[in-house]
Amino acid sequence: MNDSNDSGAEEIEVIEVVTGGVDQDGNILIDDLVAVVDQDGTVIATDETIAIETIEGDVIIDETVSAIGEDGQLHEVEETLTVIETEG
Repeated sequence: MNDSNDSGAEEIEVIEVVTGGVDQDGNILIDDLVAVVDQDGTVIATDETIAIETIEGDVIIDETVSAIGEDGQLHEVEETLTVIETEG
């Protein structure tokens, strides 16, 4: 088996980090970050989803997708904010 990449294509790695906790008000927080990293260790794209469940039962989901630009910096491509309120 040959482990070298003879196709000339860049190898990428997908890394996911999920953290969670409870803030001082009792809201549950979850941060899910997915990063796409090239063979040099440069982050070329991210997808971050932050979810919050309030003590009242409401859910807020904020998802931001970013990609590397020609200037070498990450730029937001799309952001989606979803709020699900409990009936009460």
